[in-house]
Amino acid sequence: MGDKTRMERLSGHQNVFIRPSATSGFLGGVNRATREAVILTEAAGYDVILIETVGVGQSEVLVHSMVDFFLLLQIAGAGDELQGIKKGIMEMADAIAVTKADGDNVLKAEMCKKELLNALHYSLNSDKDWSVPVITVSSLENRSVDEVWKVINEYISVMKNKCRFESKRKSQISEWLRSTIRSTLENEFYNAPEIKKILSSFENNVLEGKISPVTAVEELIRAFRS
Repeated sequence: MGDKTRMERLSGHQNVFIRPSATSGFLGGVNRATREAVILTEAAGYDVILIETVGVGQSEVLVHSMVDFFLLLQIAGAGDELQGIKKGIMEMADAIAVTKADGDNVLKAEMCKKELLNALHYSLNSDKDWSVPVITVSSLENRSVDEVWKVINEYISVMKNKCRFESKRKSQISEWLRSTIRSTLENEFYNAPEIKKILSSFENNVLEGKISPVTAVEELIRAFRS
């Protein structure tokens, strides 16, 4: 219920529905069923859907394959702005918002913004149709939140005008299909009775050096197929 606690005004709006969901150990910053939740809320008539992830690292970017617009939130002084030259989450952002830009933190936020812009200049996040903007925002003072919404609408407009909006969604559906296949096969493998009986012994043999991991996998797959 932490989401509703932090979204006091928003949660009280009659046209807003907030549903906290635990990741249940699923990597990527979201829940395994997040895509299905999006479809359900769309079917319920909600036209704007926000997905807030748990704190993610450079590689946990599964949410990028679920959304039309990917907003990365940064905190001034965390050091993450210097990671912009690396591959990962920074290169997938459609915009970056430096949060908590209020009070004594305003100067730090502005410095963070400049460093992020410099980092983006040297990163591989190059798009001929879109330059990633960096915005300083304050939810406490309700400042620049409307600017973030303006950037989102500008991005959607550009993507639609360049005929990239629908193609991106189709690509995401394709990835959804492939990821569902992978997770389904993995689940069936580990829950197969024949695998449950022998998996621990194979693990012990690998750890003791009696068999290589590759050979173990090949034999386990054969046992699963039989």
